[in-house]
Amino acid sequence: MVSKKSSIAGGGGGDIGAAETPLLPEQYAAEAAAPGASVLGAMFNVSTSVVGAGIMSIPAAMRVLGVAPTVALVVCVALLANAAVDFMLRYTRGPSSYAALMGDAFGRAGSRLLNVFVAFNAIGTLTVYLIIIGDVMSGTTSGEKTHAGVLPEWFGQQWWTGREVVLVAAAVILLPLVLRKRVDSLKFTSALSILLAVVFMLISLGIAVYALFSGTAKMPRMFPDFSRLSSPFELFTAVPVIVVAFTFHFNVHPIRAELSKTSDMKAAVRISLVLCAVIYVAVGFFGFLLFGDATMADVLANFDRSSGAGVPQALNDAARLSYALHLVLVFPLLHFSLRVNVDELLFPGRRPLATDTRRFVTLTAVLMAVLYALAFAIPSIWTLFEYSGSTFAVCISLIFPGAIVLRDAHGIAKRKDKALAATMIILAVITSSIAIASNIMSSISVKVEGAMPQLASM
Repeated sequence: MVSKKSSIAGGGGGDIGAAETPLLPEQYAAEAAAPGASVLGAMFNVSTSVVGAGIMSIPAAMRVLGVAPTVALVVCVALLANAAVDFMLRYTRGPSSYAALMGDAFGRAGSRLLNVFVAFNAIGTLTVYLIIIGDVMSGTTSGEKTHAGVLPEWFGQQWWTGREVVLVAAAVILLPLVLRKRVDSLKFTSALSILLAVVFMLISLGIAVYALFSGTAKMPRMFPDFSRLSSPFELFTAVPVIVVAFTFHFNVHPIRAELSKTSDMKAAVRISLVLCAVIYVAVGFFGFLLFGDATMADVLANFDRSSGAGVPQALNDAARLSYALHLVLVFPLLHFSLRVNVDELLFPGRRPLATDTRRFVTLTAVLMAVLYALAFAIPSIWTLFEYSGSTFAVCISLIFPGAIVLRDAHGIAKRKDKALAATMIILAVITSSIAIASNIMSSISVKVEGAMPQLASM
């Protein structure tokens, strides 16, 4: 069993130290005697890593594919995610990390590539979080249509309801959480964030029931409507959306490192994947039921006074607020992973980040400044990251774990492992390539109203 001191960095290259050497910034000798994290705490942290902004795009994916194919795709991607994590844990030797696994298989170049991909994926996702929080509270404009935020709806346009003020206020809440040096210290906020995601799901259920009884619900299609698609290949744009929604692999080792029994990580991951798959399917179905073919890429934008669903605005506001707060609580966990990877990328070989207060605070401040600069400068992040789901997320969650197995640096892969790994890579490359090509074609020529070239950014 890996000891509490045998920590895992977000990126460690191939330099794996002795078992007593702390690699994770938050793991150091002063905390070696602290009690280990529980399976429940790990499950909450894994679930929080999974359920993020991607859930908002599930109804739109259901709009493209229909209910039955979307449910099947969610189940398949969850199974592949579980297989990928199983590969990662099986190839972990002592104090390790995802980047160290890549380092074992492909040398320093492999570990650095993983660090870069995780950093870009996290920066994009965290920026999306901030923009969604700003959209929910202050409103957003899509083309000629304006979607009012909660604060302007309640108090009218005021200086303090503006996007900049709202995001600065969010920073006041976020800062004490992003300065935490241990993953396990975020387990209570993670539990609350999952509760809020469930609250959002239940509110969506309540709104859907209300809409059914009032006659404003749109009966969801079970299968794709090809008449609304510019090409059958547009169906593949939904695949990266679901892959992004299950991308949490960069947090597997940090969470595992703090477990009392590292073997419990498999159980925590499986429970989390089942829970998150249920949440995704429920939110996707309720959102599609409410808004039908008018479902937007970010379904939260549908929950305003102009939604046309005929439900009380209080329910719409409750749905938006519950998920905005959920993102606030998810933000610190993903930021933790980003900070670890950037530190390992920029300062390899330095002493643990948690023991260097100046470096820890400086890196945190710089990353927060970059994220806020992007959130302030870009009114809509979807276009900027429309291809990230087909690149960074697919590589992190499917291609890299499969490549580690095929490389088989420790000679432990069975024939069925290599067959599954090759299948994961082939499926990921084919679907992502088609999705990217479809996005390019859609951006050049939008032939169908409501076509969704931005789905892959979620």
